[in-house]
Amino acid sequence: MQRIDVYTDGGCHGNPGPGAWAYVVRAVAGSEATFREDAGGDPQTTNNRMELEAVIRALRAVAEHFGTQGDVTVHTDSQYVRNGITSWIATWMRNGWMTSARKPVKNQDRWIRLHELAVLVNPRWEWVKGHSGDELNERCDSLVQAQIARLDRRL
Repeated sequence: MQRIDVYTDGGCHGNPGPGAWAYVVRAVAGSEATFREDAGGDPQTTNNRMELEAVIRALRAVAEHFGTQGDVTVHTDSQYVRNGITSWIATWMRNGWMTSARKPVKNQDRWIRLHELAVLVNPRWEWVKGHSGDELNERCDSLVQAQIARLDRRL
């Protein structure tokens, strides 16, 4: 069975503003490692939306390229994503996508898609402190910043 580590990041310049998402996937089978990465952006978005988009894109890539039978761990520096998918989402779904304050859940479309992929891939969720020297988390951050810089030049 292969071990798959997924690293994700999302960010914005301004919130809302130009934003980007990125992921790096490392799949290890025996002594061989395979890497995949991707990044993209949106000229007008929010930080949280980009954090969600990064994980959605990464889990979709895992399912498409590595299948759904691996031992998958998602490493995210977003407490919003980690807490949302591991804790808050069950209550949101039970309450018809309303928060405890009886307001609609922000980014509901992204949460629904993330939930579908999480059920399919069944990853563990780990929080990693951002900007703390974790090589693959730093790589994601670099990809995000490069995408945002491209968007800033176009705007």
